[in-house]
Amino acid sequence: MSQDTNAQDRTPTADPAELEAYFPSPYSLSQYTAPKTDFDGLSFETGYTGDRWKVLTIAADERYMPMRNGTFFSTGNHPVETLLPLHHIRSAGYGVDVVTVSGGPAKFEWWAYPHEDSAVASTWEATEQSFRSPSKLSEVISAGLDDYAAVFIPGGHGAMNLLPFDTDVQETLDFFLAEDRLVISLCHGPAALLAAGIGRSSNPFSGYRVAAFPDALDAGANIEIGYLPGEMPWALGKALLEAGIEIVNDDMSGLTTRDRNLLTGDSPLAANRLGKDSVAALLEGFGG
Repeated sequence: MSQDTNAQDRTPTADPAELEAYFPSPYSLSQYTAPKTDFDGLSFETGYTGDRWKVLTIAADERYMPMRNGTFFSTGNHPVETLLPLHHIRSAGYGVDVVTVSGGPAKFEWWAYPHEDSAVASTWEATEQSFRSPSKLSEVISAGLDDYAAVFIPGGHGAMNLLPFDTDVQETLDFFLAEDRLVISLCHGPAALLAAGIGRSSNPFSGYRVAAFPDALDAGANIEIGYLPGEMPWALGKALLEAGIEIVNDDMSGLTTRDRNLLTGDSPLAANRLGKDSVAALLEGFGG
């Protein structure tokens, strides 16, 4: 491969739907995506057979992240980080409801979809309409959250756009903390935990330990290989640390961790393990 071709492969790909918006470069996608996930089967013998408990999924509904150089990153929720944990959760017998802050369609990073993965494909087929026509978060809050055993906030850079600054997300997290329910997230999804601190002197998640996508990659390699079109508007890890939330990883290895009822994973590599962890926690606390 010539130097010119290599440089072009590392250039972010223009998104024609928005001025100065970009998808990841071909080279970065060759490093970060694959046709199949590491799904290796389900981890439980007997699932949930009741008809009450569900998992509330808060999806991203803003695609474009404004970067510091004036460009936009065309993002959303990562399909593996969203659909593979949900495959485990749905297979275990738990219902799944999808919401967005606006009530508009969820946005996905379709360039990361694993087209040869049957687990992800079956879950997308089962949930597609819910993601295309989600409920509005505020309306679900008004109707009551009592039947939700967990809230799931998928990753993808899109989770950083609106969720950390939204008071409906704050109210949702307040409920799950107060009622001792599960909070599940991965990669850039833990950005939503920052919403819990809106208007408060301290964040209720201060002192918790999480796995999250490392700042070092977003500030370094992800720009160098063209995954991002410029410097991020703010650093996820730095913001979490400033809120008193401890980060247990400094790389992307597939790590998951649980601190009390908060379950997190570091990246798409953690999606399969986090799905299994989530099912174990759901069956333990909400299996009857």
